[in-house]
Amino acid sequence: MNYGKKKASKKQKQITSKSTMQGKRVTVRLLKAFILCVLAICIIGMIGGLIFVKRILDNSPEVTPDDVRPKGYTTIVYADDGATELERFVEAGSNREYKSIDQIPVDLQHAFVAIEDERFYEHNGIDPQGILRAGIIGITSGDFSQGASTLTQQLIKNNVFPDFVNEETFYDRLERKIQEQFLALDIEKQMSKDEIMEAYLNTINLGQNTLGVQSASKRYFNKDVSELTLSECTVLAAITQNPSLYNPITNPEDNARRRTEVLNRMLDQGYIDQAAYDEAAADDVYTRIQAVNAAIGEDSPYSYFIDALSEQVIDDLMSRLGYTESQAYNALYSGGLTIISTQNTTMQQICDEEMNNDANFPWLKEYGLSYALTVTRADGTIENYGSEAVQNYRASTYGVESALTFSSEEQARAMVEEWKATIAQEGDTYDERITITPQPQASVTIIDQATGQIKAMVGGRGAKETSQSLNRAYQGSRRQPGSCFKILATYAPALDTNQITLASVFDDKPWHYSNGTEFKNVGNKYYGNVTVREAIAQSMNSVAVQTIQQIGPQLGYEYAKNNFSMSTLMEEDMYEPIALGGVNGVYNYELCAAFASIANGGVYNTPTLYTKILDHDGNVLIENPTESHQAVKDSTAALLTSAMESVVEEGSGSAAALNNMPVAGKTGTADNDKDIWFCGFTPYYTCAVWGGYDDPKSMTNIDTTFRFRIWKSIMSRIHAGLETKQFEMPTSVEQKTICTESGMLARPGCPSRTEYFATDNAPTETCTGHASSEQPADTSRTDGSTDTGTTTDPTTPGDGSTTTDPGTGNGGSTTDPGTGGEGGSTDPGTGGEGGSTDPGTGGESGGQTTG
Repeated sequence: MNYGKKKASKKQKQITSKSTMQGKRVTVRLLKAFILCVLAICIIGMIGGLIFVKRILDNSPEVTPDDVRPKGYTTIVYADDGATELERFVEAGSNREYKSIDQIPVDLQHAFVAIEDERFYEHNGIDPQGILRAGIIGITSGDFSQGASTLTQQLIKNNVFPDFVNEETFYDRLERKIQEQFLALDIEKQMSKDEIMEAYLNTINLGQNTLGVQSASKRYFNKDVSELTLSECTVLAAITQNPSLYNPITNPEDNARRRTEVLNRMLDQGYIDQAAYDEAAADDVYTRIQAVNAAIGEDSPYSYFIDALSEQVIDDLMSRLGYTESQAYNALYSGGLTIISTQNTTMQQICDEEMNNDANFPWLKEYGLSYALTVTRADGTIENYGSEAVQNYRASTYGVESALTFSSEEQARAMVEEWKATIAQEGDTYDERITITPQPQASVTIIDQATGQIKAMVGGRGAKETSQSLNRAYQGSRRQPGSCFKILATYAPALDTNQITLASVFDDKPWHYSNGTEFKNVGNKYYGNVTVREAIAQSMNSVAVQTIQQIGPQLGYEYAKNNFSMSTLMEEDMYEPIALGGVNGVYNYELCAAFASIANGGVYNTPTLYTKILDHDGNVLIENPTESHQAVKDSTAALLTSAMESVVEEGSGSAAALNNMPVAGKTGTADNDKDIWFCGFTPYYTCAVWGGYDDPKSMTNIDTTFRFRIWKSIMSRIHAGLETKQFEMPTSVEQKTICTESGMLARPGCPSRTEYFATDNAPTETCTGHASSEQPADTSRTDGSTDTGTTTDPTTPGDGSTTTDPGTGNGGSTTDPGTGGEGGSTDPGTGGEGGSTDPGTGGESGGQTTG
């Protein structure tokens, strides 16, 4: 290198030259400009970012503690004891039972903290340390799946942003994440850690359609959450990260690995010691879970009682509290209501057993088919078919015009397949529903007449396959009531308005309606002069129609519709056949309630399926919903009860008599035995039994006494052990001895009996006299009245008095062959109401005498 003076001077001139200095100034200026640009961009970016974040925060919803608490809870129905759980109403997203923090084990709280948010008790809603850790892991490994959300953020995400799963863009996710962190800081100022933990543990999804730790505890361990062990707590905590992957039922191995991680973290963070760790790790918890799952099995459909209850609750929420239909539905299925039902579990079990006891239906060989099919053709067109299509095919092919009943289930299914072959095309897809039920069907309702509470209900025979299926006991099926309606639409209004008494005498003879239409008595048999008591006991159609013609069909209609609350009646039913039950149809439970009002001294109680509804917070929404009114006078109720005791003691309902309890009731049979009934009551309960084909057809050729077998088998079991009581007569009723031929006060020489009368309608005139060659005798009767006359006329209709003709039909019962009656007795020659095949049986409506 040349260090000479000349060379150095030259170098100095180059450095200090004008061009060099200008170059340096340009470079400095460019550098400064670049720095300024970077700073400007940063400042602008920061300002833009702040504006962006501010706009997001400005759009954040305002939250309160109520906003972050879970929504949607399970409604639970209890039996009449208020303790026995009957059913749960659960809509998707609502299978939750709320538990306060003091009811949740500390181990369960710590398990979630250890695995989900270890600094939960230290941070103020967000965890910067966790965010930094997740960021570093993501940068270094490329795996950004590590979460940094706190329990508070998760709570807000689930309850404030429930639609986060539908986020489509990065911006949507970023916006929600920023708002989530902001709201987490805010909510931590409003709620304590325990309050946040309580809301979180009642919110989380824990698989198997369970929300919250209580529902999960019941589903996996069949126990209350407060009873969980450490081992069981860690199973639940292991689920929450991925409820499908870590489901302890379907993926126990994956849950076990995650559960071990939970235990390790609890040990590391000081929540448990080594001994507790070892005990939990050694627990064979998954075997217990599988055992519980096997015991729970698949969800079964709601019972007929619960189906009816759900309808009544929704109706009452709308009518009493002003809910819309949607609000009422949501309250029932996701509002967390507590419903105290009226069901008595013992009575319900008895009804279920007897309704499905084949011994009560020994003749059953038929099955009914209900069918629906939707066909989607290859070109996309859709065609719908129902039972009628199969029925028409069978009629045209085999000439079978009757309803879709078959001798076996296999035969029913074969007919469906045979018909489907006639409409099948290549490329079809089918969506079909086949329901096969035993036929004839039956239904039963039991009511406590003193309260109007429905204690048990069965809407059909056979296995119940779906919820809200046809309920033949409630509002799903209207059927003709037959002669049961004589009590409500004929004799009740006539007695209540003092137009007749039980001693009033009618000439039971062939009769017709006012328009000339004729009808017949049971077995076309007539008795001549009879009292109203005898007419009721033997279900004489002629006397009932004569009575409705006397009082007018409008009065009968008004009593049935208004006094006895038969909601199905319409103005077109306001005609004389209403006397014999010739109406559009009635509901089983309403008919039962009407007879219950007679059993209750004339006071009608609205039939109800629950006594109390509480909201999720325990506040009473509806309590004691039954409404009452006086349907008939207490004297009328007492007279009808006494007359209906005669029905059971010596008339058409003798097969329903109980050994340890008095029974009052009435038989009913629609035309051609299409519907058969027995509605009866004791001093304790009222029970209505219906039988018939779903698609109405005659039962004349089968044994219809199953209504009595069902009624008696149910009521005898229910009353076993109950103290024997007698029906009480009110002070508004008195006894008088009357002439059975004139209905007036008897005088010496009259064929007479002692009868009950309303005190304001008792006879005051003495019989004017008639021919009689017999002296009065005093024969006691089981209904409390006495007979004081006999007859030797073999054609004279009996009133409970004795007769020398064993073939004569008497109002009183007899074991002599050939006796006419309606009770369906199995004794040879006994009159049966329903067209029984027993020798000598007579039918009430279209039955025939065969011996």
